Amino acid sequence: MPADLAVIGLGHLGLPLAQAATTAGIGTLGYDPDPHAATDGPLTATELRRLLAAGFRTTADPTALGRVRTAVICAPTPLGEDRALDLSAVAGAARTLAAQLRPHTTVILESSAYPGTTEEFLRPLLEAGSGLTAGRDFHLAYSPGRHDPGNRTHHYANTPKVIGGLTPACTEAAATFYGRLTDKVVRARGPREAETAKLLETNYRHVNIALMNEMAVFCHDIGVDLWDVIRCAETKPFGFQSFRPGPGVGGHAPAVDPNSLTERGSSPSLPLPIPLRMVELAQEVNGRMPHYVIQRCATLLNEHGKSARGARILLLGVTYKPDVADQTGSPAWEIAARLRELGAHVTYHDPHVPHWTVHGRPVPRADSLYDAASAADLTLLLQHHRTYDLQGLSVKAQLLLDTRGATPTGAAHRL
Repeated sequence: MPADLAVIGLGHLGLPLAQAATTAGIGTLGYDPDPHAATDGPLTATELRRLLAAGFRTTADPTALGRVRTAVICAPTPLGEDRALDLSAVAGAARTLAAQLRPHTTVILESSAYPGTTEEFLRPLLEAGSGLTAGRDFHLAYSPGRHDPGNRTHHYANTPKVIGGLTPACTEAAATFYGRLTDKVVRARGPREAETAKLLETNYRHVNIALMNEMAVFCHDIGVDLWDVIRCAETKPFGFQSFRPGPGVGGHAPAVDPNSLTERGSSPSLPLPIPLRMVELAQEVNGRMPHYVIQRCATLLNEHGKSARGARILLLGVTYKPDVADQTGSPAWEIAARLRELGAHVTYHDPHVPHWTVHGRPVPRADSLYDAASAADLTLLLQHHRTYDLQGLSVKAQLLLDTRGATPTGAAHRL
């Protein structure tokens, strides 16, 4: 049977969308040229089996895209070396879809994108490849992805969905689709407003984490307990939202300055005339945190008569957020690499990561967590997974540096 929905790109946005749509009774097809995309994606093997049993199917055959009513592009847009979003996967998805696009189809972009991408980058590719006109022959809209892996409170159905269509009719077509999946649909004035809302949401997180990271360094320097400061400050019922510092910022939504790119393969009108200076500074501050953590490790070892060279260091939690297996952008890679450069013997433990490689070299995995903590000269908590008994670990570890403020007061050295 033909599907109602095609999800193009089965990564961190595509599979949760497919899961929500299938649960809502929408016939859903997942398209990805990578045959292993679904099994390597964010769903557990059990979740994927249930999804397939519920009728979801995957394909690498692009002709299947010509038989759907709605196509949602969820292609990855990672940061390149120039700190610019790489839109090549979106371009590939657009060209593939355009060759199969039929009139009256609703096309939605969910990938992170610059303001103007839907109209000035995606639209021309779809129109050139299909011979159809957006807003007249097919609907076109942008809806920023808002999936938060591992969040037990906010899921697809109770997270409002922002939609900005090329025309009012495009917006309503997309709203009708998402109305079957979510409790609330928020209509933006157009695609640029919806794209910029995503930009604001992402940068808001990074700027506030950067502030907390600066506060962490400041408080350590003056001998103030940052975590007690946060505990006190977050009791204010207005004008303050609590964020936490950490060893770096990972995830699929990096801080984005639309002026940072060199090549976008799209209209030169896309870059904004004024740089987002707060975002540039946030990138700089957050990018320094892995190096700061290394400094704290070396200082702690030195204070206990040990050198980083030859030290046995155990890393706890190497994923980018707690209780998920996703390692995208995790600062653990840089920290492990820097520690190795200093001559340390690095091992790791993570209940969600059975094998871990840094720069092509495997990192030994600790089988017995408590034995490994006892044997290590320094145990470094990078991610607080729910399964970690930090009180018990603080007793076993010779030295414990907690970068997440998760240990009981006085039980460990904290960031």
